[in-house]
Amino acid sequence: MNEPVRLAKRLADMLACSRREAEQYIEGGWVSVDGVVVEEPQFRVLNQTVTLSPDASLLALTPVTMLLHKPAGYEAAEAVAAAAGARVDAGAGPAGARAGMGAAGARAGASVQTAAQLLVAANHSPADRSGIRPLKKHFSSAEMVTPLATPASGLVIFTTDWRVTRKLREDARLLEHEVVVEVSGDIKPGGLERLNRVDHGFTWRGALLPPAKVSWQSEARLRFALKGEVPGQIAYMCDSVGLTITAMKRLRVGRMSLSQLAPGQWRYLMPYERF
Repeated sequence: MNEPVRLAKRLADMLACSRREAEQYIEGGWVSVDGVVVEEPQFRVLNQTVTLSPDASLLALTPVTMLLHKPAGYEAAEAVAAAAGARVDAGAGPAGARAGMGAAGARAGASVQTAAQLLVAANHSPADRSGIRPLKKHFSSAEMVTPLATPASGLVIFTTDWRVTRKLREDARLLEHEVVVEVSGDIKPGGLERLNRVDHGFTWRGALLPPAKVSWQSEARLRFALKGEVPGQIAYMCDSVGLTITAMKRLRVGRMSLSQLAPGQWRYLMPYERF
């Protein structure tokens, strides 16, 4: 009696190629089982029909970058940034605690969903014009490089491209983030001027936090444009001038904005787009 075998083994026997080459074909989305694309080399097959696409290529998977519109309530923290966020929020005062804009506080809650869980084909934006075929490999290998507090919404970036990772991390203090926040409370006299001062005096453990450009968008909404944003920084600054954040949304990182992305949707970075 025949026993099921790994798809990679079946394909390697069919093509007289190495097991590794077979795995590359499968992970590249070029292999179908009974007409359905299967991207897992370990998938077990018995009598099913296995087909290799005529367009199949063994070229290495091209690195990709994905822009996600994270809804509020999804965690988007990385190990180093999360630790930094926890330290800033510990000294952020009441606003940091009330608004919950620090990653560490959010993770203390039960079973928080992660932004990475939204990277599935079903959430692919119909406005994406990149022409890139969504692959499970893209989602499983992507690294989140722009942390954002769990209660906040807005732009979060995932990438498999080391060049993008280096750009967004090493040049973090040079890239401007645009964030809008809903606030409550009465701002202290001279509060807006203090938020905009280069020598605003907002420090953490003796280090001066990056300056920001801040303006009112409405009676209860502030716009922040700042470089080198530290997790918890905006909550800390607002609290220092008598305001409490009730909602936060990141609109832009460098040159990249949310544009037509609906909450929960993502798209690929176009080849000509730069941060």
